[in-house]
Parts: sequence; structure tokens; C-alpha cells
Amino acid sequence: CCNSVAQKIYVELNNTVPCVRLLNATHQIGCQSSISGDTGVIHVLESEADLEWPLSKGPNPPYMVLLESSLFTKSIMMKMKNASSRVAGVVVVQKTSPPEFSPHTTCPNENTGVYTETYDHNLAHCNTTVWNPRGNGLSYEEFDSPVFSLKEDNETEVIKQCYFDHNRVVNGSGLQYPLCAMQLFSHMHAVTDTATCMRRSSMDFSTSPVMVCDPLGGYNVCAFIRPYNSTAFGHKENESVVIAAARLDSRAFFLEDSTGAEGSVSGFVTLLAAAQALREATQEAPPTRNILFAFFHGEVFDYIGSSRMVYDMKNNMFVIDLDNVHSILEIGQVTNLVKNLQSSTAGLNFSLVETDFSQPLPPSSFQRLLRARAIPGIVLADHQTDINNRYYESFYDNAAHLNLTYPSNLSPEEQLEFVTDTAKSLTEVATAVARALFKQAGGNNSQVNKINADPKTVTQMLYGFLVRSNNSWFQVLGSSLRCVFCLSEPNPPQYYVGVAKSSHQANALTYLVQYLLANLTGTATNLTQSQCKKPDELPNESTYLYSYLWVQGVVPPNSTQRESFCVRTAVRLVKAVSPAFDLGDYISKEYSTWTKSQWKFIKARIFLVASRDLEMLTLGVGVAVLFTSLLVTYFVRTKADVLFSSVREPNNAAY
Repeated sequence: CCNSVAQKIYVELNNTVPCVRLLNATHQIGCQSSISGDTGVIHVLESEADLEWPLSKGPNPPYMVLLESSLFTKSIMMKMKNASSRVAGVVVVQKTSPPEFSPHTTCPNENTGVYTETYDHNLAHCNTTVWNPRGNGLSYEEFDSPVFSLKEDNETEVIKQCYFDHNRVVNGSGLQYPLCAMQLFSHMHAVTDTATCMRRSSMDFSTSPVMVCDPLGGYNVCAFIRPYNSTAFGHKENESVVIAAARLDSRAFFLEDSTGAEGSVSGFVTLLAAAQALREATQEAPPTRNILFAFFHGEVFDYIGSSRMVYDMKNNMFVIDLDNVHSILEIGQVTNLVKNLQSSTAGLNFSLVETDFSQPLPPSSFQRLLRARAIPGIVLADHQTDINNRYYESFYDNAAHLNLTYPSNLSPEEQLEFVTDTAKSLTEVATAVARALFKQAGGNNSQVNKINADPKTVTQMLYGFLVRSNNSWFQVLGSSLRCVFCLSEPNPPQYYVGVAKSSHQANALTYLVQYLLANLTGTATNLTQSQCKKPDELPNESTYLYSYLWVQGVVPPNSTQRESFCVRTAVRLVKAVSPAFDLGDYISKEYSTWTKSQWKFIKARIFLVASRDLEMLTLGVGVAVLFTSLLVTYFVRTKADVLFSSVREPNNAAY
């Protein structure tokens, strides 16, 4: 009842994603609104030539510009940024993909890799190879007005219809009030840089302190083929470990729209498939060296996950140290492992080529380990020079970009089982990676050709990570306790790393990878659910060596109850938060210092706004009524004894 008037005035927009503020040691980037929100008359931008209306010709500034993704370019955004007095904000409608678009920088993570002024300075800052020549740096600009993303759906049609009904100029005629307007709220608490916002957060002495910003971070997912005691940190005598790595995260201009199909998903899906392919071979004929599968989180933001693992190794806070690392194979974006990798492609439908000229490593987690110690390794990528990804770190790097397409007549369950061409290609890469890892770890050559990745598993993972997370396969492998797979929305998980809080829980992506890796490499046990929670009470189980995960399982025919079971696995979650925040060094040049601003609320709504003259008339009438009521009240008060006098009745009145 009390909201009925507001509901008649405003149409709330619920399917929006804001551009938010991020900070590091030196500056701030991103977007924000004023503290009371920003309001403007809606203008739909149909071409770059239409910019003239909101920037100079339009008589009703400020404007809220609605544009389709094809017009979401740096040149247009910078023109509107420089005319902030006439442009109140921008709403981007995600629709068709342009030929290419990368809002990232041309030299990703250039300040935290291995190449510095003191080490191969001639290769630093992409001096010889510009890895992302398409990068326009838009994600690293600062906008003092709100910028929102909007899906192409019913809400977009409502906005456009409101614009066409009230705001569109026809044959040059003037606009007639009321006009359709939009209000965006995205005020950010943090300003300046990470050092400033962390200091302000620490100065709040109230019982309920308000954090101004939070460090970016999450959890790495790690698993050894032969587990070590999780409480025994530091060097392991006579132990040699081959690290197989991939990154989990990606980013976009709108962080929650990050998908990273080619940038990250293709890499970690390949590594998951390789881990599954190695399971039987490493159990039947264990190689002499151990293998660590490492899925790093936060790599887009100056290598948060990998730099944390290196820091922990150097400070005896990890189960091995750097001296235990034999070599590295990273699936991402290669020098003495090449022979093992090349020979592993025999019989497969692709070949591996080593670059025939000297150049720096592309952006990769391997750089963080090299920064700490000289370690041999390979970065496996689909490019020899600059990155092939036309949509590097943008919301266009999605399933469609990876050519993940299905026949139109298939149901969701049939799509889940349909082996796409992309899945076939990644399966072959996973097979080559698994064979190379087995050889590099000292495995018996007679076992190599038996190692093959499963295309069905690869296609199911691609479907789950890029098309529909809430699918039957993910639900079978998931946990009802975590309810990660009981997602209400069928969309893919969020690939942005998120923030690390004291009560931080791993995000959905991390749990998905944890449970998948556990099921693909672990062992199903006969433990009950209560035993799975407290396995140390059993004689042959140990939480020092293994993790125990309760998995939902399948629903048998003619039943409504799942056949749940307990998986014994070497998979563990390891903190992926920059060491800079443990050290209190918020201006660090060695480690990532990225933080994300806090905010009170995010909101978007549209409404009809009256003309300025009518608003002033309404205000004038209101003021006149106010003063009239004051005069009437004053008059009544001064004449109260006359107006409200009572006639006394005689004392002898009877009733």
C-alpha cells in the first residue's frame, strides 16, 4: 500500500550490471554516480553521428545515453566522459558482437611479471611484442558518471518504447513534455587509491565498522596426484614436482559480465580433462615425480593467485617449496619441455610449434614463479606472437565466440551430451597435455598411448561453464550442502575473482572446479554422510592427506532420492589473496594491490519527468499553499479565544 504511489511513478530495472570502482596502489578506475544518483533524459544512440544531440544540440540536458554494444567504443565513451555536464550516464545494451573489442590494456599485467627494469629490461612493458594490440584500455579509465549494462530483454524494450513515445524528435519538431528519464544509483565509498581506502576502513572504531573497500581475492584449487600431509609445510626431501597450471578468472568492463570462454575456460577445462586422463595411468604406474594441478584465481589482476602460492612457498606456508619444483606446464596464452610435448601429439589431429625467434613470455602465471626462481617451463597457447583472442577480457568472449553451437532441435539434456567440434579440439589438446605431463614426471613410456582425454567429459564441462550451470551433470557431481549447483539461474557462473573478506566463502566457480576435479581424480567411498564429515574418527582415513566431499549423486529410475556418496580426494582450496594485504604494504610494487569499492546500493529506474516550467509552477503553488496555511494558522491562533470561546452554563443547571 505504502509503495503504491512510487510504483505508479517509477519502473524499476532489475536486470542491470553496473561498472564499479576498483583501486590499486596508484589510482582508481571504473565508474560511480553521485551520492543521490544521477538523472537524465533518455536518448537512444543509433549511430556515432547521433552524439551531437546529447553533447551539444539537445535542449534538455543532462542526458542518459542508451546505446547498443556495437557503439560501445572508447572513442564514443571518451567523448561522453569529456562532456559530463551534458551526459548524466550511459546504459549499454548487450546485443551483437563487433568484429573485435578488448577493453583491456595492450600489455596485460606489465608491472608484475618477470620482466622489469632489473631483469631483461629490454623485454619489459611489451617493448618487443605487444601481446594485446586490440586493447583500448577502456576498463582502466575512470568515469565520474554511472555506466550500466543491460541485457537485450523486455526491460530494454520498455525503455526504448518510453523513448519513442516521449523523447524522439520527429521531423525536427520540438519535444513535448512529459519526457522519459532514467535515474542510476551506483555511488562508491572508496576514493583515490588502495592505501587511502584501507586506511579509512581501519579508522572506523564503531561496533559495526563499515569497510570502504575490500581486497580482491578468492581461493586457488590445488591437487597432487600423491598427496602430502597438509599440516607439514616447507621443503620435502627427495621430492620433485611438476606443476600443471591454468587460470580460473577473467574480467570485463562490467565485472559481473565476465565470461572468459577463450581467455580462461578453454584452458582450465583442458587441464581438468588432462587430470582425469592421468588418473588411471598414475595409479597403475606411478611416475617418479609428483604432479601438482594448480588452478589460479585472480590472475587477471596482477597474478593474485600465483603470486600468493610463490609467497607461501618462499615462507614455508605451502606443502612444498620452490626447490621442490622441477618444471611447469601452463595452459594459457613454451623451452626445454618442448620435446615431451611435441612427441605427445603423435596420432592427434594437431601439431605443436615452438617459436623460431626470441621473445618474452606472454602474460602467464609462470612469470611469477620465474620472478622467484629460475624454473624450466612451457606456456601452451594458440598464438606465436600477439594474442589471437579478438575479445580479450571482454563480455564478448563467450560461448558463441568459442563456436560452441548446438543443433536447434536439441533439448538442454541433449545439448549437454552433444560433442561439439570445440570439445573435440580441446580433447586432443588435453590428451597431449596429459601425455606430456606423464613423461615429464618420469612415467613409463609404455603407458603413454593409453592416456586419452574423454570428449564427453569435455563437452559437458564446456556446456556447464559457458551455457548452463544448472544442469543435471553438475548437479550429480555437486554438493547439496554447498548448493553451488542448485543455482536458480541457468546462466554460467561469474568469472570475476570477487573480494576476499574475513568471512569469505569461495565463489561458485571455485566450488565448481573443486568438485569437478575431486570427482574426476578422486575415489568414491562407502562412507556415510556423518562419516564423511568426520573421517578422522575412522582408522584408515585422514584429513591430513585427503579432503572428503559429500556428492549428491544420481537419481535412480522410479525414485526421488539421490544416491549420494562421499569422495576421497587430494583436492584442496588454498587462499588466493595478495601478500600485500598480509604485509600491510598497500603501495607494493611486488604484489597486487587491487581492491574493490563498497557501496550502499545499486539501482536503476525510469520515469516521466515534467517540464521545468511545470516543476517551477508546482513548486510555486506549493510554497503559496504553505504560506497561506501559515497565515491561516496564525490568524486562527490569535483569534482562538473568539473563535473557540465556550458559553458557561448556570451552576444550578440540572440534568
